[in-house]
Amino acid sequence: MSINQFAPRKFEDFEILDDNHSRVGFIRVKPSGVLWAPKGSQKWYGVNLRTFAEFMEQNGKQQVK
Repeated sequence: MSINQFAPRKFEDFEILDDNHSRVGFIRVKPSGVLWAPKGSQKWYGVNLRTFAEFMEQNGKQQVK
């Protein structure tokens, strides 16, 4: 008997909108890093998770859950 299963996602894409609900760009979250594509661009810009984590710890605002 064959057992079917769902393949896990390799990434998650999020559309970023401004206050007027106009597209600003996209963020793609992958297990290996975070990518950014500005509106209308075919190119993605990325950083690995270590670089992203260091940037966030130095520049991000601590959040309360």
